[in-house]
Amino acid sequence: MIARSLSRTKNELSEFLTRHRKKLTPADVGLPSHGSRRTPGLRREEVAALAGVGLTWYTWFEQGRDIQVSEKFLLSVAHALKLDDAECSHLFLLAHQRPPPPEAHHLVSVKPLVQQLMDDLVTRPAYVLNLRWDVIAWNAAADDLFELTAREPQIRNILRMVFADPDMRRRLPAWRDDAPKLLAQFRYDFAVAPNDPSMLALVENLKELSADFRRWWQTPDSEQARRGIGSVMTADKGRQDFHHETLVVDEHRHLRMVVYFVEQASH
Repeated sequence: MIARSLSRTKNELSEFLTRHRKKLTPADVGLPSHGSRRTPGLRREEVAALAGVGLTWYTWFEQGRDIQVSEKFLLSVAHALKLDDAECSHLFLLAHQRPPPPEAHHLVSVKPLVQQLMDDLVTRPAYVLNLRWDVIAWNAAADDLFELTAREPQIRNILRMVFADPDMRRRLPAWRDDAPKLLAQFRYDFAVAPNDPSMLALVENLKELSADFRRWWQTPDSEQARRGIGSVMTADKGRQDFHHETLVVDEHRHLRMVVYFVEQASH
């Protein structure tokens, strides 16, 4: 049973690579085209050259032979074949039985329809976070609430805003309740990629910038975890309290949309 399962996986891998190779033309990858070709798509030697791997090794890999390949090899092939994030993850699952490391195929962008969805939420602040909690996309309502456009990209990060921005901290009336809950949620995300240099750099930077972050990071407690900020002071409406919903935008790149709902006062 196991042998038949492995054989099926290798066949699927071979078919997957062959199909994507044949979908591309030389022009798609910046190669000159010399007349007509007897078979569609790129040749194996062209894919190997684009990926920077040996032709024999790539040929054996595409044929589904029993060889071991590294993450670097798979990422190079994925780049050469112009695979998107879902396709890259599928390649890893076929070859390694696991998805690529979270940082491996990271792009700081969202699909146009995701942006359109947020823009259609005219009265509801919404933004998209990556695994590191950088805000990579947002709508106008979120911009009004958190002034995201005015922030430099390298500091457009929810944890940095909450723990290291004095102006933002003054606008959070429930900061002592919000901050530890956000940090508790971030711990779960950090555990997904604990050796990612960018994640480690963020934590070290926040330790330097915030005594509260440093203390709570070193002595974790059992706070309820959440991704959204619970209360914000605004110039025109005063204090606003929020509930949140989190939607997975891209499971392979760990992108999540956080949507804010104004909490209605009880009567």
